[in-house]
Amino acid sequence: MKSINLSPYMNALLMLIVFSLGVAAQSSGFIEQFFYYWDEIVYLSGHHIKLTLISGSIAVMIGIPVGVILSRPACRKIADFVMQIFNVGTTVPTLAVLALSMSFLGIGDKPAIFALAFASILPILRNTYTGLLSVPAHLKEAATGIGLTPWQQLVKVELPNAMFVIMAGVRTAIAINIGTVPLAFQIGGTGLGELIFAGIDLYDTPMMLAGAIPTAVLALIADIILGMVTFLIVSKGVNPNRK
Repeated sequence: MKSINLSPYMNALLMLIVFSLGVAAQSSGFIEQFFYYWDEIVYLSGHHIKLTLISGSIAVMIGIPVGVILSRPACRKIADFVMQIFNVGTTVPTLAVLALSMSFLGIGDKPAIFALAFASILPILRNTYTGLLSVPAHLKEAATGIGLTPWQQLVKVELPNAMFVIMAGVRTAIAINIGTVPLAFQIGGTGLGELIFAGIDLYDTPMMLAGAIPTAVLALIADIILGMVTFLIVSKGVNPNRK
């Protein structure tokens, strides 16, 4: 039997659904109510992005080096113990981590950045460690055979081959980070959480969605950008998305 390509039909159905939702939103007045908060959305989105960039950068600068160190033969025995320490950031409720950071850093963006970075480290650390351990042994043996030092082997062989897995961890961490930033509002941090929690308190659905929708959009945009970066920096032989 000849197979039927359903892609055009699925695309048409998706466009119909989006169009129907747009018509419903327009007729209910939601669009006008949503854009009433446009100035606040733009302003708070800037702060949301700032908190994500700062805390995400800290998580990357800690997670990747620690993952590299733990992947070395001399440190593998303590790898599980160290990961359990950073696992606290994901097992303990985020609000509890925020409250603990507020207890010694006060209120505002500083404790929020600390808590967000701490909660984002584990995916980066774990993927870095796992990615480096998964590098085929014959590649390491070949690198040793041609006279590369351990540092040269790490930079020229192991990291390039593990980069796809490492970037997957970074994408996961940034997605978690963006979705967690709204909670920073609870300890005086800035971001779209101000609209979300104010809307909940006031039973104002358009205000709440004015914070929730941009948060979801920021997460999608960040994932797309990091996906493009992954496509560009991961070599063709390692990246399954490149042909």
